[in-house]
Amino acid sequence: MVDKYHPARGTRDRNIGLAEKMMDGEMRVVAVNLSESPLATLMRRKGKDGSAMLSPDEFNAGERLRTDFTRGCLMQRVSANWSAAVSGGRRGAHDGAANLTEAALSARMRVERAMAAVGPELSGVLIDVCCFLKGIETVELERQWPARSAKVMLKAALGALARHYGPAPVNKASGIRHWGAEGYRPSI
Repeated sequence: MVDKYHPARGTRDRNIGLAEKMMDGEMRVVAVNLSESPLATLMRRKGKDGSAMLSPDEFNAGERLRTDFTRGCLMQRVSANWSAAVSGGRRGAHDGAANLTEAALSARMRVERAMAAVGPELSGVLIDVCCFLKGIETVELERQWPARSAKVMLKAALGALARHYGPAPVNKASGIRHWGAEGYRPSI
């Protein structure tokens, strides 16, 4: 999850920026390609009132879905499977869940739970934009939607996804989440 974007120095021709990211309990600065994700483009866009189109929670929810989608090995294969055995058995027989690691299986389960929480009406636009990195215009053309309607659908889908993932951690260092106000102490 990217917390803050900063333009990188010396990258006038490339769309590279620096992002502060929580890794192993500490904030680290990493280089990111700002034009890779359509969500990053929408995050940088401002509305008529000057506010960002996406909230940080919506952006982080979309990026979290993409991370789980990638870790779950759910991307379609675009080249030959050179790891499959040449002789004996079917070539696709080794692509089942038995060869996945526990991390990949749990990532797939998180994607399935997130898509179930969002619902079938909104899950398609999330998969297209967040996971397959299709642009808004491409989604509208493929689905034969009116112009600017994919933005509205994506905003609603990201809102539902952010609600599914829950509130952002209050104390990022410890990852503690709670609904109470600052300084809240529960009574026993």
